[in-house]
Amino acid sequence: MSQEPKRGHFAKEKGEIILREHEYDGIQEYDQKLPNWWLFTFYAAIVWFVGHWFLYYNTNVIKSDRQLVTESMLEVQAMKDAELEKTLASLSDSVLVHEWATNPTIVAAGEATFQQICSACHAADLSATMIAGNTTVPLPGLPLNDGVWKFGGKPMDIFKMINEGSPAESDGNNGVKMQPKGGASLTSKQVAEVAAYLITKLPEEFKDIPAAE
Repeated sequence: MSQEPKRGHFAKEKGEIILREHEYDGIQEYDQKLPNWWLFTFYAAIVWFVGHWFLYYNTNVIKSDRQLVTESMLEVQAMKDAELEKTLASLSDSVLVHEWATNPTIVAAGEATFQQICSACHAADLSATMIAGNTTVPLPGLPLNDGVWKFGGKPMDIFKMINEGSPAESDGNNGVKMQPKGGASLTSKQVAEVAAYLITKLPEEFKDIPAAE
């Protein structure tokens, strides 16, 4: 016959089983001394929490999520700036016309980007208009198929306009200024691809630009 467990408040020895004295609605509770490994883990977790809390909120040893995100954004921006500098270092009117605009892969990539990002303002056919019923409705952007360039018609002017948006002195078209696409929406390589695509749509405009020697 098994021995009845002792009554008490809590177990004091290893292996000791205590039936606690309190009882509620016929429910009784046993108590046993917890193993040392469990107690060690529990107390270590408490110490770790206190230490981590102190370091996180009172020192700069552990960076906050905001600091990590800010640093990541700065790193991405630095990479974009470096890419832009690298692209600009090798880019010129001649390179855009005679290398980028003659490469079918680059032109196709530029067209895809234009249709996705730019066509909402300049139209898929570059006319900056859309047909609504029997009416031709102007879009916010300027036409890109008429050979009229408001802020310079050289290939690098086009690149700069796409990359930096409307200059400060511009009053916009229908009150709407073109926003910079470089950095926020497009990489510098994508900007150059779009410029190359636009060059292919008006080849007569750029035929007099000499090839680089």
